[in-house]
Amino acid sequence: MKETIIAGVQIAIEPNNVKKNIKKAVEWLNRAAEEYNPDLIVFPETVTTGFETGLSREGLWDLVDTVPAISEEISKAAQKNKVHVVFPSYTRGEKRGDVYNSSILVGFNGDVVGVYNKTHIYYAEREWALPGNTADVYELPFAKIGMIICFDGDYPELSRILAMKGAEIIVRPSALVRSFEIWKLTNHARAYDNHVYLAGINLTGMDACGNCNFGNSMIVSPIAEQLALATAGETIITAKLDPDPLKYISYGVRNPMIFNHLEDRNLKVYEGILEEAKSQFPISGRDIWEKGRKK
Repeated sequence: MKETIIAGVQIAIEPNNVKKNIKKAVEWLNRAAEEYNPDLIVFPETVTTGFETGLSREGLWDLVDTVPAISEEISKAAQKNKVHVVFPSYTRGEKRGDVYNSSILVGFNGDVVGVYNKTHIYYAEREWALPGNTADVYELPFAKIGMIICFDGDYPELSRILAMKGAEIIVRPSALVRSFEIWKLTNHARAYDNHVYLAGINLTGMDACGNCNFGNSMIVSPIAEQLALATAGETIITAKLDPDPLKYISYGVRNPMIFNHLEDRNLKVYEGILEEAKSQFPISGRDIWEKGRKK
C-alpha cells in the first residue's frame, strides 16, 4: 500500500430521481477532486435512488439500469479527474425484476474495475433486491480495496474474508438508519478486527418511504483510530492513510505493536462456523412487518 488520500462524499438524494442524483454526484465528485486531490472517492449506498424506494422489484428494475450504463457519467468524471470512485446504486439483473444493491468501482481511466453486490440482505430488503454471493479484493495502484455495503458491516466474517484476501482498505457505503452507537461500533470493530482501514460513508436525508439517514460518515484506522467524522449534513470527509499503520499498539503512544488479529487466530475453535444458526431470542419486528405487508 502507498500513502493514500481517501474522500467520502456524504450527500442527500432526491428520492427515485436517478438522473438528478447522478448529476449531483458528478458535481460533488468534481468538488472533492478539486479540493482534496484524493486517490479514491466513495459515495453512500443507493445514491441514485435512496435505500427504500417504495417500488416493486419490476418498478425498481425499470427505474435503474445495468452496469456500466448506470455509472456512465461517473466514469466520465472519474477519467476527467484521474480518480478512482466507488459509486453505489441499485442495478439491473438480466431478468426484469432482478435487482441488486451494488457498489461499482470505477477506475481513474473511467473503466469499471469491479462490481460488488450486497451479500447480506436484511429481512424487508428481500422484497426488492437479491443478494450477491461473491466478495472480491481489487488491487488498485495505491492499495488493495474490498467493498461491503451497510448491513454487511454487521457480519464480521465478510470483512474477515476480505482481509484474508489481502484487503488493506474496506469501503462501506451505507444508508444506515439505526443508532449512531451501532454505526460507530461496527465500523471501528471491523477495522480493528482485521487491521484494515475502513471508510463508512453514510447517506443523509430522507428516502421515498420516510427513512431518515443521519450521515456521520467516518474513516477508521487499523488500530481503531477515528481519522475523520462527518456531521449530519452534506459534506466531504477526507483522510490521508499511512502505509505503515501497525507500527504502534495505539495512537498517541510509542509502544510497538505486538499482535495481529489474522496471524493470532486459533483456527481449531472455528469448526462449524459456516453452519446455519438462529438467535435464542425472538425477533419481534419481523412479525409486525409481516402483518403490515399482508394488509
